[in-house]
Parts: sequence; C-alpha cells; structure tokens
Amino acid sequence: MGSELIYRGSETQPSSDSYSPKPVKPWASVTRTIHYLLREQRLLFVFVGIAIATLIFTVFPTSPAPYVAPHSRFTTLIPDSITYFPIETQQKFSSAHRLGFGSANPTSKIPLGLKRKGLRIVVTGGAGFVGSHLVDRLIARGDSVIVVDNFFTGRKQNVMHHFGNPNFELIRHDVVEPLLLEVDQIYHLACPASPVHYKFNPVKTIKTNVVGTLNMLGLAKRVGARFLLTSTSEVYGDPLQHPQKETYWGNVNPIGVRSCYDEGKRTAETLTMDYHRGAGVEVRIARIFNTYGPRMCIDDGRVVSNFVAQALRKEPLTVYGDGKQTRSFQYVSDLVEGLMRLMEGEHIGPFNLGNPGEFTMLELAEVVQETIDPNAKIEFRPNTEDDPHKRKPDISRAKELLGWEPMVSLRKGLPLMVSDFRQRIFGDHKEGSNTNNASSS
Repeated sequence: MGSELIYRGSETQPSSDSYSPKPVKPWASVTRTIHYLLREQRLLFVFVGIAIATLIFTVFPTSPAPYVAPHSRFTTLIPDSITYFPIETQQKFSSAHRLGFGSANPTSKIPLGLKRKGLRIVVTGGAGFVGSHLVDRLIARGDSVIVVDNFFTGRKQNVMHHFGNPNFELIRHDVVEPLLLEVDQIYHLACPASPVHYKFNPVKTIKTNVVGTLNMLGLAKRVGARFLLTSTSEVYGDPLQHPQKETYWGNVNPIGVRSCYDEGKRTAETLTMDYHRGAGVEVRIARIFNTYGPRMCIDDGRVVSNFVAQALRKEPLTVYGDGKQTRSFQYVSDLVEGLMRLMEGEHIGPFNLGNPGEFTMLELAEVVQETIDPNAKIEFRPNTEDDPHKRKPDISRAKELLGWEPMVSLRKGLPLMVSDFRQRIFGDHKEGSNTNNASSS
C-alpha cells in the first residue's frame, strides 16, 4: 500500500527537550592545571627554574638599598610657592623634621672623637670685601664653598688663591636671576654696600635687595638650607635712639637718595621673616655696622677707605659737614666671626654686629694721620643728603646669645688695611701679604 501523508492538525507533536549545558565538574580548574603541568614534563622545568633562582640569590645576594641622606633634595616635597600653614603644620618643618638639605641641623655640636663633616655652603657676593674673608674662614674650616658673584663690586683677585681647591667653586651670576643649587647653608651678602655703588643704579640696588633675596629664600626653601641675611645698620636711618638696639624701628626717609639701600634692606628683612613664619625656612638676620679691612674697594666712598687712600696718595682728607657725626668701626675678621656664630647658633635675630667704640669723623682722620702721614691735611666739604648724625650699635644681645664681641681695635686693625691698600696702589709689597695679615688677625 502506498505511503501517504496524513495531517492531523488536532494532534500535538511531541517536543524535544530544551538545551541545557553540562554541569560544571568540581575541581575542574585544578585538574586542568595539573594535566597541563604533567604533559611534556612542564613540571620538571618549573622545579629547575626555582632551583636556579635559589642558587643565584644565594651566591649573589642583593646589595642593600643605597643610603639616602636625610638632606637629599629629592626627598623634598614642599612646593616652591609660599604656603601658609597653621602652627601644628609649621612645627613639622622645624629643623628636626624638615626634609631636604640641612634638615639634620648640620651645625649642631659634634660629639668628641668624631670628625666634623664639611658642609656645602653658598656665599652670594663671595668675591667682595666681606664675602671673600668669610670664604677664607669657611674653606679653612673644611667646608665646600660656592661663591656666587656678578663682580659689580667684587673682584676675582679676592678669591684667586682658592682656585684649584676642590672645595671651592666660583659662579659668575646675578642673584636677580634664579639659581638652582644643593646646599646646606646660604650666606646672602650680595648687594653693593657703599653709597657710591648703590647710588650708581638705585633701581638695580633695590632689585638686588628684593628680587635677589626672594630668589635665595626660594632656594633655601626648596633644599631645606639655613639662610643668613646680611642686613645693615642703615635700616635705622638717622636714628633718634642712641645707641641703637635691635628693637628700634628706625627713622628712614623712604624717598631719599639712600632709600634704595635703606628700604631695600628693610624689605629684605621683611621677606626673610615672612619665609620663616609662612614657609618654615630657617633664617638668621645680621645688621652690620661700618666694617673696614683688607680688600675694601679703594674708591668706594666709605670714610675709612677714603681717608686711607687719600693719605697714601698725599691728598687732603675730605671730611663732610662739620666732622662731628659719629660712626663705629669693626675689623672684618670680627664681623666674619660674628656671622659664623650667628649662622651656627639657634637664634634668628636680628643681631647688631659692630664695634661699640664710637669715633667722630675728625677723630678717625686723626687716627689715619697717626698711622700713615702726620702731615696729612684735612679738607671740609658740604655734607651729603640724609647722612646719619650718630651711629653706634648696642651689642648686648650678641654678647649674651652669641658670646660675640669685637676683639680688634681701630689702631690695631687700621695698619693691616693700610698695608693692603699700599700694595694695591703702589705695588711695593709682596702679593698675598694682605691675605696673611688678615687671616692672622
């Protein structure tokens, strides 16, 4: 019988079972890994590799991590911009906690029997009169010194005797431009100090005091260095207090011909204290009174150098005004000692650094006559504008807190300066004799 198709619409066709995946076997991933390792002797190669690595680390142990000194600049995470912190945060940036160069307070006392480690120190204006004598002392102490000077008033001859010394570097640079160094201490002396020089370009003078100080404070902040500002007795102006104490605020003409220097230094002191209070920078402030000695600029307009140069040249000693205005004069070695004690002490300052022995201009002229030429004449000229009538430091604070006071009298120090000036004016002394005399004093 032939086949036929029969349609039965009312009948329901049996449906096939729906798809379902195989159930996951327990430990499938573990067994799969084991099978993989057992095939082709892979497990053997794993053990061989472990054995080789163990042998290498046993025979060649890893060297210890290099010691990173607490004063490494790369640990410094403080931003360059000034940020003001609450008191609790400022305490974290004190000398015991701060990061960067100088954080371990390298100027603290060294225990007996241990050799003092030399510091790395930058001296701005280090080729100048005071700066070069400071460099001599620091080099003799065993420190590494970087001199930064633009040679406006500084002289390369002042530091030439250090050329070839591996602990000495000289950079021709103007502090008005930023400078990147890694140092422990900064002595900031860069600024023309005599009226002839700072009046030559008053705008440049105030830029050096303000922008230059900002740049050096920024450097101190970045690397954690201690910063010393050499301010001046000129911040007292024509003082109404005599002698002048550090607490005296001064009597300064803000628009006078000397204000580029006077107000510039006052602003530099303000910046220094603001960096200390706001950014935790360790700072020191010295207010320097009249200083004399070898390596002074011969024709810089300051009274001691003027009198000595004029007497040597057989010229009249020029006294401005009636000659009754007073000054105090300290020898340069005394000043350098005071600066170093201030830097290494624990007191911020400001500190007056000067000789309280007071001389009128006529008395100074007489001392120069006695030292050089008793027949030297004195010539009076009109006084200069804003010339202070009295200037004498009260150094009781420096005596008490720094244990410092001047040791060289005017009659003892002046001949050493005369010897240097005579050699530079006439060339009749051996080269280097002035340096030996200065260091021996």
